[in-house]
Amino acid sequence: MSDAIHAPINLHDPGVVPTRYWHTLPDGKIQCDLCPRACKLQEGQRGLCFVRGRAGNAVVMTTYGRSSGFALDPIEKKPLNHFLPGSSVLSFGTAGCNLACKFCQNWDISKSREMDTLMDQASPQAIAQAAVRTGAQSVAYTYNDPVIFHEYAIDVAQACREQGIRNVAVTAGYICAEPREEFFRHMDAANVDLKGFSEDFYYKTTGAHLQPVLETLMWLKRETPVWLELTTLLIPGLNDSDAELQAMTQWVVEQLGPDVPMHFTAFHPDYKMRDIPTTPAATLQRARRIAMANGVRYAYTGNVHDTEGGSTACHHCGELLIERDWYQLGAWGLNDQGECRNCGTPLAGHFQPKPGNWGAKRLRVTMT
Repeated sequence: MSDAIHAPINLHDPGVVPTRYWHTLPDGKIQCDLCPRACKLQEGQRGLCFVRGRAGNAVVMTTYGRSSGFALDPIEKKPLNHFLPGSSVLSFGTAGCNLACKFCQNWDISKSREMDTLMDQASPQAIAQAAVRTGAQSVAYTYNDPVIFHEYAIDVAQACREQGIRNVAVTAGYICAEPREEFFRHMDAANVDLKGFSEDFYYKTTGAHLQPVLETLMWLKRETPVWLELTTLLIPGLNDSDAELQAMTQWVVEQLGPDVPMHFTAFHPDYKMRDIPTTPAATLQRARRIAMANGVRYAYTGNVHDTEGGSTACHHCGELLIERDWYQLGAWGLNDQGECRNCGTPLAGHFQPKPGNWGAKRLRVTMT
């Protein structure tokens, strides 16, 4: 079945811009080459992501300069626990997504077909200036997957770097090799959703495939300086078995190394999965134990109140290094070089001499 969606594109719309990653097929269709979905488009059709579509003999993006909203968040909410702890991050997204997760927790944004949900308009320079003005140390491309607003995200990232602001991608990692290299060249950190560890789960529940995500993860870790953390939303009965968690965490240690933090977060009934119960805290704690037993040095629980599961300990001596209560930091056991004060073992990540003090608050930001 084709992923294409019939929805004409207005070329006079200022949010419509050209894209690079596509080619014409022998039958006259145009294939989008941004992600492994490879949508094949006739005139007037859009891809499954909805924000990229065919207009004339090219593929265009339709949401340049438009956002579903801007907010200052704690960096730990992305979640990133080893990247500028305690700092604020200016977060924004657009609309649409190139996955079809039945459990989507941001479905009102990612599954939107209504462009009037994108009420906030901002140029790349305006976003960079807003980050400086509000004291954010980074900008996060999040809420929906930033790979589908590739051109806008890259322009924003370039404007941010000119102002000394770092860039954070929150993504499912479902992107082809060439656009992946261009996109992540402009990113400083990424949290990648590893949604499960079986092809069956990926195909039936997200409409995507596992292998391209694993390739993105290996490439990020081995070929780039991007700081990488992983998140897996555990859904009762679907991707939370001991066998799957064993396989996933063993693969992470073998292929990515023991220093890549893993976040196991709680599902809540939403979108097309309202009949499945919320993930018990015990499931997250079990996943964390399995990960650490397999050599993952930094495994965390999320979306639950669990100070132990949210805090960072030295993998060498066990000393508490960063205490977290939800998104609020407590005790700090790192020296100015990001090492354990007790034994001197470095903590993997990007740290400042002192933690930030943003706390758990979320603040809506209006572009000026």
